[in-house]
Amino acid sequence: MVINVCSVHFQYDPYTYPNDYDLHTGDPKADLAYERQYEQQTYHVIPEVIKNFLQYFHKTISDLIDQKVYELQSNRVSSESIEQKIYEIQDVYENSWNKLTDRFFKNSPWPEAEAIASLVGNGECIGGPTLDQRFESYYNYCNLFNYILNADGPAPLELPNQWLWDIIDEFIYQFQSFSQYRCKTAKKSEEEIEFLRNNPKIWNVHSVLNVLHSLVDKSNINRQLEVYTSGGDPESVAGEYGRHSLYKMLGYFSLVGLLRLHSLLGDYYQAIKVLENIELNKKSMYSRVPECQITTYYYVGFAYLMMRRYQDAIRVFANILLYIQRTRNMFQRSTYKYEMINKQNEQMHGLLAIALTMYPMRIDESIHTQLREKYGDKMLRMQKGDLQVFEEQFSFACPKFLSPVVPNYDNVHPNYHKEPFQQQLKVFAEEVQQQAQLSTIRSFLKLYTTMPVAKLAGFLDMTEQEFRIQLLVFKHKMKNLVWTSGISALDGEFQSASEVDFYIDKDMIHIADTKVARRYGDFFIRQIHKFEELNRTLKKMPASTTTAAAVTTTARAV
Repeated sequence: MVINVCSVHFQYDPYTYPNDYDLHTGDPKADLAYERQYEQQTYHVIPEVIKNFLQYFHKTISDLIDQKVYELQSNRVSSESIEQKIYEIQDVYENSWNKLTDRFFKNSPWPEAEAIASLVGNGECIGGPTLDQRFESYYNYCNLFNYILNADGPAPLELPNQWLWDIIDEFIYQFQSFSQYRCKTAKKSEEEIEFLRNNPKIWNVHSVLNVLHSLVDKSNINRQLEVYTSGGDPESVAGEYGRHSLYKMLGYFSLVGLLRLHSLLGDYYQAIKVLENIELNKKSMYSRVPECQITTYYYVGFAYLMMRRYQDAIRVFANILLYIQRTRNMFQRSTYKYEMINKQNEQMHGLLAIALTMYPMRIDESIHTQLREKYGDKMLRMQKGDLQVFEEQFSFACPKFLSPVVPNYDNVHPNYHKEPFQQQLKVFAEEVQQQAQLSTIRSFLKLYTTMPVAKLAGFLDMTEQEFRIQLLVFKHKMKNLVWTSGISALDGEFQSASEVDFYIDKDMIHIADTKVARRYGDFFIRQIHKFEELNRTLKKMPASTTTAAAVTTTARAV
């Protein structure tokens, strides 16, 4: 996230100043313009604690840059001094910033860049957008990425991974926000529309794609990941820029950004393809930043769902929901990140409910319990083929789709901004309707081992021919491409995890229950292995540390 220090609307009552009363004309537009100007002129009372914070923050970053320049010039690797500065910046960014925002700026933005420039030596400030500064925001990002990408050598800058992720995440969010804003023309003035018409390249999709691909190429991250997954040393192929943490992590996060962007544009195959060198089923770089990990799994799971790879979608959603369940206490409840993770958690529960309705299979018991509590009633209605519930769940849980093209401002209907969503909803609804009868057929098949086709068709109020067609649909829809091994998430082989299977011999249907009984032995074997690994770790520890660990374990047990 690029820190927003470029806008403030300070609340005050202009009529409490007798000398200024005559400057209010009664014209709302003129008065509003005056009040904004007045606010900018009079915002000089910045709390002392905010001044100290900004000066400390600026000094810490300046010292870090100076140290980085020195090390680059002397061809030295990162020192403990740099690591300490990065830690300090991360603490300020994740903790102090949020606490001060809650205390002083809960209902208003931080001060204008001009208002604080003198506090930080009149240095250049990079700001985020407000509604009136969307264009300036675009240029801010252009300046930032040009600085990183077009420098003669690696930029002398080190930032915490969390901050680097937020920069990419916020960059795509602002593109997404502007794309939707641009398409909502109903309440815009002629002047605004003309301004947008004359500037079609601002927040253009090609510009955003170009930035993300440039960061990927500059960092050589795909080649690094390829070597890393094959057991080699990624540093050997990193190149001049890729061996620096700034470029490596921005390149990595840009891959996740491309996953998100292609999903928003409805290109699910390309969305997953950009991650072809990332092995999702192993701990990797994205796990260093929880928000990145959650975002990755959300968009991969959604892409799988839309590609009708339900088994993979269920696996992805179940894994990340289990992760959130176990790590939720790590996040500060007062931050926007906690709210974002909560929202994505709810959305993924909704998508998992859809996937399990369309492709029933066994999942982790704790996740299944949560799902029954949250969506038990809705899942029952979806199993009965209630299309409205499917659409409601999809509308809540899907990302906010975008159109990659600039609208024709001369002929834009009021709901133009909803067209990308309506198109994706239509595709999803058609798939649901094709499977409308499968849940009922599945429930009947579970009751019998053999049955005349004509008789079972009669139970379902279908002709024999219609029933045979639906049985073929059942066979087709229950066979999915499923990831089994390999690095690319697009790899897989066709499998069926349906709880029932059948074949037709002349006029008889023969049914087999393929539901596998739960195996408890595997669970106990895994726990034994974990316990043995813990024992080996304890034996390697110094005696004093081992004793302390044992005391702690005993205390917890008591």
